[in-house]
Amino acid sequence: MTLAWAFKILISTLLLPPGNGLALLCMAGIFRRRRWAFGLAMAATGLLLAQCLPAGAGLLIATLESQTTAIAPDAPKPEAGAIVVLGSGLVSDASEYGGDTANERTLIRTRYGATLARRYELPVLVSGGRALNDERSEAEVMTRILDKEFGVKARWQEDESLDTAGNATRSATILKAAGIQRVVLVTHAFHMPRARLLFEQAGLKVVPAPTAFFNHVGGEWLLSDFLPQPKALQISYYALHEWLGMAWIALTH
Repeated sequence: MTLAWAFKILISTLLLPPGNGLALLCMAGIFRRRRWAFGLAMAATGLLLAQCLPAGAGLLIATLESQTTAIAPDAPKPEAGAIVVLGSGLVSDASEYGGDTANERTLIRTRYGATLARRYELPVLVSGGRALNDERSEAEVMTRILDKEFGVKARWQEDESLDTAGNATRSATILKAAGIQRVVLVTHAFHMPRARLLFEQAGLKVVPAPTAFFNHVGGEWLLSDFLPQPKALQISYYALHEWLGMAWIALTH
């Protein structure tokens, strides 16, 4: 692990939940004799609570998911040369599978990619490299799942990238060599704005194919939406992670 990568992890931990609220609480504790420490502690508590509420998490994730819409099942075939499915991590050394397998996010994307591949009869590229503790790359695992569980053959494997920017640049190199300029991009709805931006910066035209929407617009509020839940904290993490990534792109391009 490089120093730059370690620094990136540290900064993201401090800016994303629950680290953001806990860091503020620690600061309030360190400077507890200052007049503003109590106010900072209250603000940190409010921040943590808001991120734990389904209502707050839903409003936060909606800022990303509202930027694209799902492809209707009866929509006409898009003008694209391939479907690109982005990986999102593995479960390492899963004993019940005899090795690495897809985590929940990767499996959701792989399943939807298979659905679109059968619906539109387009070739598939899977994208995702091998993390430090994994035996296989995400692309290899996704290829196997597509074949063995969904009956779809992946034509290309991009198995070197470790983040979305790498997904985009390396996938674009493979697809452009095959004469493909427009792709159907499959990823989570909250991840689509950043993924689309990076793929377009890599020189590909994108037809968004978002899946797994967390926010359900128009639904009635329930009492449980205002009670802290661990899943809500995870959704808040996803949303803030994406906005942090978008801010990084804006600063570095």
